[in-house]
Amino acid sequence: MRVQLGHGFGWLWSAYAVSTYGTWLAFGAFPLIAVRVLHSSAFAVAVLEAAGLAVAAIVAFSLGPWVEHRAKRPVMIAMDLIRFVAVASVPIAYVLGLLSYGQLLVVSVIAGTASIAFSAASGAYLKYLVRGDQLLVANGRFEGTSWAATATGPPLGGALTGLLGPVVTVLADALSYLLSALCVLRIRGGDVASPRDRATRLRGADLLGGWRFILRDRALRRLFLNSILVSGLIMATAPLLSVLLLGQYHFPAWQYGLAFGIPALGGFVGARLSARLVTRYGRYQVMIVSGWLRSLCPLGLAFVQPGIPGLLTVIIVEGLLITCMGIFNPVYATERLQRTPADHTAQVLSTWSATSKLLQAALMVTWGILATLTSPLAAITMSGVLLLATPLLLPKQRHLSAAEPAASTQDARVA
Repeated sequence: MRVQLGHGFGWLWSAYAVSTYGTWLAFGAFPLIAVRVLHSSAFAVAVLEAAGLAVAAIVAFSLGPWVEHRAKRPVMIAMDLIRFVAVASVPIAYVLGLLSYGQLLVVSVIAGTASIAFSAASGAYLKYLVRGDQLLVANGRFEGTSWAATATGPPLGGALTGLLGPVVTVLADALSYLLSALCVLRIRGGDVASPRDRATRLRGADLLGGWRFILRDRALRRLFLNSILVSGLIMATAPLLSVLLLGQYHFPAWQYGLAFGIPALGGFVGARLSARLVTRYGRYQVMIVSGWLRSLCPLGLAFVQPGIPGLLTVIIVEGLLITCMGIFNPVYATERLQRTPADHTAQVLSTWSATSKLLQAALMVTWGILATLTSPLAAITMSGVLLLATPLLLPKQRHLSAAEPAASTQDARVA
């Protein structure tokens, strides 16, 4: 029987869904605009991807404490409106003939920073909105929506780009943030914020609060290290896989789209199965098995070759990987929320996300250098080999069975 999580969760889920679909609809639009409209070099496109990610992550560190001590719904609405204005400026500038590479870079940073702040606020609000025993179901629905958008968004966006150009998909992405803000606005009821003495200003030490809390808890520390390394090593190979398939192996664009669209359906299936598997086998067993499998799968990309066999290899490997991620991610996200007191949630989530994005940017550059010195396939293989060691960082059963950390002496207040 389907678990009912309430109207408030429904609107929060709707906000997440519409903005996620908008993001994936416009997937790759900025690099495409940079190349086809602004005639930017390959290096400039790489800088656009990595620099936007890194600067947004650095700025986001200071937002964690700021989000923590404010009501979460106004923060989410504000971040959505900021993303709407920033992203909508691109098609406006294009129509006026004023679009520049610098504007794309600035918009990338602003939208990325606002996205991290939105995610931190929504994660903290989700913990307030949904009972602890329902968090796994809620996280599974978010995860399933994410993978469904990943599967359908890029093909639809590609078709829209082919008909009307990449700027139109950017406009659709901007409008999705406006719709997301309207969904959050429809949520009724209380809100949550951690109290702070109004006379006390934000101190430099507060910026490290998220790290201190994560590193103090053994289970969170191991989950943190595992998740950022796995995501970093996987994302480091994403540009290289594009170069390998499109550049060296000359896959047609439609085959390249299939190679990543079809496997994303596995993430949707995995997310739907996650709660059922936990009910049957237990949280620890599901986390360990899916955590090991998601680290074994990427090594299969070392055997990618040209033609249909290579296409099938990518689809099978990515499908298995994403299915395991769909199962694992709701479990680990639930464990993270349940182990974090309400008055630290936003700060922990923003620190987690910002650190992960910084590492991704650094590893993208590092693996780009490795691919230049060796080959894209060799660098992808090296990432797969290193991923084999990451499950050793997963929490032990005794860590997960330990009592949750005590809440801070400052109780979260309900507005």
